[in-house]
Amino acid sequence: MFPTPVENTSPAWRLTYQSLLPLALLMWLAPLLAVALFSVKPEAEFVSGGYWDLPSYFAGFENYGRVFFESDMPRYMLNSVLITVPTVVGCVILSTMTGFALGIYRFRANIWIFFMFVAGNFVPFQILMVPVRDITLDMGLYNTKTGLVLFHIAFQTGFCTLFMRNFIRALPFELIEAARVEGIAEWRIFWYIVLPLMKPAIAAMSVLIFTFIWNDYFWAVVLTQGAESQPVTAGITSFNAQYRAAYHLMSAGSIVAALPPVAMFFMMQRHFIAGLTLGAVK
Repeated sequence: MFPTPVENTSPAWRLTYQSLLPLALLMWLAPLLAVALFSVKPEAEFVSGGYWDLPSYFAGFENYGRVFFESDMPRYMLNSVLITVPTVVGCVILSTMTGFALGIYRFRANIWIFFMFVAGNFVPFQILMVPVRDITLDMGLYNTKTGLVLFHIAFQTGFCTLFMRNFIRALPFELIEAARVEGIAEWRIFWYIVLPLMKPAIAAMSVLIFTFIWNDYFWAVVLTQGAESQPVTAGITSFNAQYRAAYHLMSAGSIVAALPPVAMFFMMQRHFIAGLTLGAVK
């Protein structure tokens, strides 16, 4: 039923696996290595067409200096923070409450309400582009960070509710019953009993949502324009002129933009793995 562990396979297959693994890893890392190489190359080498040549000299300080001090990259980074952090907080607050309600209470429409949350995740976001843009225009939220935050919260809460509801359903229901026998109010059960047990799931979900929102490009382009509201993913394209692409600056900006989610993952790595694997051996 399950794949055979590599150590239990034949010597020929183990040798093949050990030979192909570094090759697959190199193929996966090749685009990232190319972006890192481009970010330290001088602009003249791109003009002459030497894309894959080794840099004639190290221009990393020059390129990254221009990204930080001669462009709107700091403003784009700040916009991403102001969009991503409220979105994560809003999704966590809403999904923990909806997950608690759908996971603890038994009522007739429970499964149908849960289905509505889940069904939204299967709607292709491309078909929502025009109606969502029209709604933001009608509400005066187009080209604002607030509009982008509200949309992301609305669109991501369905997935977060699915995540939290299933986690809460796996908790021992006897804890809830014991608290109710003691006469504890429902909001106290949620705050003092269920919420502390949800910390691993909250950490794992926060890392996922932070990465999703920070790396979003589609909605950043559809709902915002200009440095006053665009996040860093859309702001990187500002390095392109009408007849020329500044590959060295775009690459440096991409490296800078990728650092926050990577740092977020490593800071929350222990909680992230614990949240994803909790209950896996039951």
